[in-house]
Amino acid sequence: MPANAVEIRGLEKRFPGFTLGPIDLTVPVGSVYGFVGPNGAGKTTTFDLIFGLGGKDGGSIRVLGLDHARDEVAVKRQAAYVSAENAYVAWHRVGRAINFVRGFYPTWDEPYANRLLEMFKLHRGMRLVTLSTGARMKFALVLALAWRPKVIVLDEPAAGLDAISKQEVFGELLAAVGEGDRTVLMSSHNLTDVERIADHVGMIRRGRMVFEGATADVVERYRMVDVISPAQGALHDQPGIVVQRTEGDRARVLLDRRASSLEQLRSFGATCVADTPVTLEDLFVALGRESK
Repeated sequence: MPANAVEIRGLEKRFPGFTLGPIDLTVPVGSVYGFVGPNGAGKTTTFDLIFGLGGKDGGSIRVLGLDHARDEVAVKRQAAYVSAENAYVAWHRVGRAINFVRGFYPTWDEPYANRLLEMFKLHRGMRLVTLSTGARMKFALVLALAWRPKVIVLDEPAAGLDAISKQEVFGELLAAVGEGDRTVLMSSHNLTDVERIADHVGMIRRGRMVFEGATADVVERYRMVDVISPAQGALHDQPGIVVQRTEGDRARVLLDRRASSLEQLRSFGATCVADTPVTLEDLFVALGRESK
């Protein structure tokens, strides 16, 4: 078993007006990896490329040590892509779609599928076209989880889910990862959810990776610092220092402790009056502002 479930190196994809990459992304086996970023940053494009939905312009993608293009069939026997857009409406009913999909997977676990249907309050007679966004996501999860793939890639799995349904979905995902050699890679706009369940996180902005790593390490890496500085201009464009707002001689900055320090701030004549930890949501908003 390779150390990484998904390993992306130098991935590039060019569109009119937008370029993804080059990006590197590493998802360890047995982890829940939260892939976050603003709308249009490149999250769904990255997921699509992993599964061969469009051709890349450069770089490499490996899933469980397999080349995603050369070993496409082997990859799709071990990795599932879950999105509410996968509605399967052509099969009209939940039961008919299940009968179609399970035929492709010798590992299909029928008792597990039935338990998931009951938990998610779905039944085989339901018409697919009438399912809500949340119900479509639950059904897509049933189809993916029931054949017990090694890698589960989810695009906005909490979309349309209420708090109870979200807890059920995330509980099943954590149970799957708890088996030891299964991995979840998920995108989400809900940073609280990501921080709660993801042990690894990566952020993409304008097609480029901003950071990635163990969630606790990423959050620990940054601090929000309030300073009094008579020369605020010196703080701008400094490595590891991102000015969030200014008011008179006061400023709030995001400090990346890998690239800068409180001592560095003081060297610019700043007096530190507050130094506080950040949440993942704080970090997302702070770095999102910086991109404007």
